[in-house]
Amino acid sequence: MNRINTTFAALKANKKTALIPFITAGDPALDATLPTMHALAHAGADVIELGVPFTDPMADGPVIQRSSERALAKGMTMRKVLAIVAEFRTTNNATPVVLMGYANPIEAMGREQFVDAAATAGVDGVLVVDYPPEEADEFSAMLIKRDLAPIFLLAPTSSSERINHVARLARGYVYYVSLRGVTGAGNLDVQDVASKVAVIKAALAVPVGVGFGIRDAATARAVGEVADAVVIGSALVQTMFDAPAGEVAARAGAWLAEVRAALDA
Repeated sequence: MNRINTTFAALKANKKTALIPFITAGDPALDATLPTMHALAHAGADVIELGVPFTDPMADGPVIQRSSERALAKGMTMRKVLAIVAEFRTTNNATPVVLMGYANPIEAMGREQFVDAAATAGVDGVLVVDYPPEEADEFSAMLIKRDLAPIFLLAPTSSSERINHVARLARGYVYYVSLRGVTGAGNLDVQDVASKVAVIKAALAVPVGVGFGIRDAATARAVGEVADAVVIGSALVQTMFDAPAGEVAARAGAWLAEVRAALDA
C-alpha cells in the first residue's frame, strides 16, 4: 500500500489532522534539503511536499518564486531532487514524499522515465500544477501503475464537473487551494473553507488537505478543525531562508514542531 494511504489511515484512526510541510528542494542551500526533510519528519510532518524548482512557478507567490530561483541558480535539477529522495529513503522508509511542481521538467525528462525514476527513488505522490485533470488521464494511469498517487489541486472556483473529474483520478489526497491567488497570499476565511471542503469531501473518497494562506500555528489549528490535512509552505520557506547557515534544518524543525503541537492540542 502507498505510504500516503497508510499514513492517512493511521491518522484517521487516531483522530489526528495530517501536517504537510512544503519546502523547495535546493533552497536555501543544496545540502540543506536532506537534513531539513529529516528534521521535519522528526518534528511531526506526516507527509513532506518537496517542491521541484522551475523558472516560471505561476501558482506560487514571491516567497516560493524566489526560493525556486535560488535553487535553480545553485544547480538544482529534477534528477538531483530524485537523488535527495532516494537518500532520504535510506534512513526513513515511513514518511511519504510528494513531489510538487510544474510540467516542463517532467516533459523534458520524459513522462515514463520520470515516473519510473520517481518510483525507484521512493516518491509516493506527484502534484503537477499545470496538468489540468481533464488532460491528465494518461499521466495519472502511469503513476497509479507504479503505485504513485496523482494529486490534484482544487480551488474556490472549481466547478462541480472538475471536482467530479478529480474524484475519478485522485489518489492519496486532494489539495484544496483555500484562496484565490498565489501561495502565501491573503487572509483565510475558515468558515468559507469549511463549507467548500464539505462539498469536496462529499464528492471524493480521498482526504482533503487545505493550503495557501496558512501562516502560523493558530491558523493551522483552525483549518485543522475542518480539513483532513493542513499544508503549509511559504511561512516555512521564509523561516528557512532567514535561518543562519548551518541552522536551517533545526530552525525548520522547531518551527514545524509548534504547528504540530497546535494541531494536536
